Amino acid sequence: MNRSRLTASIASVVLAGAALTACAGGTPQGAPVEDVAGLWGMQDTEGIASLDLAEDGTATGTDGCNRMVGTWEQNGTQVAFGQWTTTRMACQSVDTWLSLSVKATLEGDNLIFADENGLEIGTLQPNS
Repeated sequence: MNRSRLTASIASVVLAGAALTACAGGTPQGAPVEDVAGLWGMQDTEGIASLDLAEDGTATGTDGCNRMVGTWEQNGTQVAFGQWTTTRMACQSVDTWLSLSVKATLEGDNLIFADENGLEIGTLQPNS
């Protein structure tokens, strides 16, 4: 094979690879995880947990009865919560799991919450 034909073949392979890479689109492996800031759960629905994760790192929400205020920080798919401050109203038949959460994991469109022992205690979906 002569030199100019070899150079043309190599150039074709390089261009084809570049075109495939450009067409691949999507998010490359290792791309940053979507920011979890925003509203989670059904807002202002009595008896239903909801959470607002603000861009400034503050978290406000309700376990369905009691109001909650705290802090949050995201690292990849993991979310860590600071100490929660909550009201202490007595509400029958309300599961107060959200106030027990210390961390959460983003799995698809769900935020899966866990307690201090790492046990899954609840799930919230984004409020769209």
